[in-house]
Amino acid sequence: MYVYVLQFWGVFAYATAEEYDLRRLKEALISQDLYIPCELASNDELKTGIGSALHAVAKYRVTSENRHLYYFKEGSVVMWNFSELERRSVLKFLKPYEDQSYDNAIVQDELEVMSYTYTHCSKRSDIHDSNMYISCQDKNIEEISLDRYTFSNAMALSVKLGMLEALLERYIRGVEYITEDLKYGHKIRIDQKEVLQKSGELLALRHSINLSSDLLDTPDFYWERENLEKLYQRACAYFSISRRTKVMNEKLNHCVELIELVSTYLSDRHHVRLEWMIIILIMVEVGIEFVDIIFFH
Repeated sequence: MYVYVLQFWGVFAYATAEEYDLRRLKEALISQDLYIPCELASNDELKTGIGSALHAVAKYRVTSENRHLYYFKEGSVVMWNFSELERRSVLKFLKPYEDQSYDNAIVQDELEVMSYTYTHCSKRSDIHDSNMYISCQDKNIEEISLDRYTFSNAMALSVKLGMLEALLERYIRGVEYITEDLKYGHKIRIDQKEVLQKSGELLALRHSINLSSDLLDTPDFYWERENLEKLYQRACAYFSISRRTKVMNEKLNHCVELIELVSTYLSDRHHVRLEWMIIILIMVEVGIEFVDIIFFH
């Protein structure tokens, strides 16, 4: 009896920056001559323009399985069948093309790792139990490549969300002392300038989640590709993208309420201080007039 054993390889996703400059990155890859910029749907050399993602294939093979890179404009990179040493090299190479790089320790902590294999047992690709199953049944190279890209897209979104979650948790830890001050009636250890800075950090996180990413909606790329859209939605469901985004927005709302409360309190305190200063100045002026009347008139 013949038993078919699936061979698995690794997929690794990193979120390293707020954004990548894909145009300059493409030119750098061509100059480096180790990875060839390719079409999203094949291993053919890139002839069309760059959209929100850049696909590159290793020029030299190390094993029978090729190595694929997917760079996403929102600051995530997905590596298929890369060793740890090569992954470190890719991340180092990326640095000059990053906008607002993240702290490397958090980047490594939020690394997403999956395994993938090719299967002839099903007509549709799927994802479960930390494994990606890319269907080869009745599929051509273009369809297989697009399935790989779709998995990469969902994984890139998940690791980006993980990074934003980590940044929000760090923010929450950074304002815990304010909650303690309010709870126990202590003097609040923050001024208006710091409150403004904290508000800016919250707005930046909200912008990243709700405006500059695809966390709330399906990318336009899948609108006319129904099968890929379903695969993308299954992958996003596996990574709990929708639930995690909702939870994060709820946490952001609580943080906004806290900062608004503190801002209002500090503004009121400032107004009270100004009112007392005005009252004191009036009292001083009245006192001077009173002394003038008593002693000089």
